[in-house]
Amino acid sequence: MQRKTYTRKLAINKDIIEKWRRSEIVVLGGSAGSFKILYQAVRSFPADMGKAVVIVIHRKRNFLSEIEEIFGETSHLNVKQISDKVPVKKNTIYVAPANYHTLVEKTGHFSLDVSDAVWFSKPSIDVTFESVADAYADRATAILFSGANQDGAAGLLKLRNSGSLTIVQNPEEAEMREMPQAAVDINAAEFMLSTEEIFELLKST
Repeated sequence: MQRKTYTRKLAINKDIIEKWRRSEIVVLGGSAGSFKILYQAVRSFPADMGKAVVIVIHRKRNFLSEIEEIFGETSHLNVKQISDKVPVKKNTIYVAPANYHTLVEKTGHFSLDVSDAVWFSKPSIDVTFESVADAYADRATAILFSGANQDGAAGLLKLRNSGSLTIVQNPEEAEMREMPQAAVDINAAEFMLSTEEIFELLKST
């Protein structure tokens, strides 16, 4: 197997755009320090983007937040909390619920799992990323943002190995750098982008 190259830090280019346009699903992962940038990301998606969006953000156990309502106030797309066995549809933003792991099945449906926490987190970013790699192979884009642990790095690596577009927020710009840095350290991200470059990509069709 050919060895992957190290993460490249560069502006949006043809390689990124081609993989982005081929993607049918976009998965975003983050934890501590990621809410503001995820909020901005949700605002960036155009109404006709032609992709499904899945957001996995670490949420406190037994704490009912209003993330979906807040995201939905400024989004051009419909925002929903994920329910078990619902189909994945384009031009919709799905948010992983607390106390479950969210998986995307090859049938094109979501599945909620109640197994143990991963990296002390449920939902786990790794679990979702790995399931998307199995279901979509090279037809996905995954972006990992700020966070205080290593959840998401292993899943991002699996996505990269499957041919997906894998991106990390530049750790220097992240409020908590450990999560994106963990992905960089294991060569899971093909591209490291600035916050503004990520928004530029998300707005493109």
